Amino acid sequence: MITRQRKIEQVQDLVEKFKKVNAYYFIDFTGMNVESTQQFRRELKKNQMELKVAKNTLLERALAEAGNLPGLKDGFRGPTGIIFGYGDPIQPARILKERIEKLQQPVFKGAVVEGIVYEADQLKVLASLPSKSDIIASILGSLNAPVSGIVGAINAVIRDLASVIEEVAKKNSK
Repeated sequence: MITRQRKIEQVQDLVEKFKKVNAYYFIDFTGMNVESTQQFRRELKKNQMELKVAKNTLLERALAEAGNLPGLKDGFRGPTGIIFGYGDPIQPARILKERIEKLQQPVFKGAVVEGIVYEADQLKVLASLPSKSDIIASILGSLNAPVSGIVGAINAVIRDLASVIEEVAKKNSK
């Protein structure tokens, strides 16, 4: 049994993490052995993510103390792990989806990404969302398209003018 002081420290640690990240995912890791869990943690760490395990009551208290952070509407049942995403907020969903399809573990309970709550049945929707960098690239491409079109049109006019001048020069030289 952990001491009251240790529980307070765990809650404070969770509050700090909740305030730092823009995405957190809840999983049920029942049935995962130590080796599988360690491999999963390494994969997450490699992608700027972290897996923490906490008692559900401490988790709910941390969410309440962090303030204005949504949790799952059904609360927490069974063992709960939290994946904190420090980089791309959609990347944890992709890793979870791939792992669940391959190994059927862990079980996705839900997520909060950029303040939007995704329930347990929405992992595929979440994993299919474009990443922030994809969205930025798309916007920049859209902004760049009209500029490149104008440049192409100007170049075409100059090219046509050069062709006309060349034809006139050929006629004058004959």
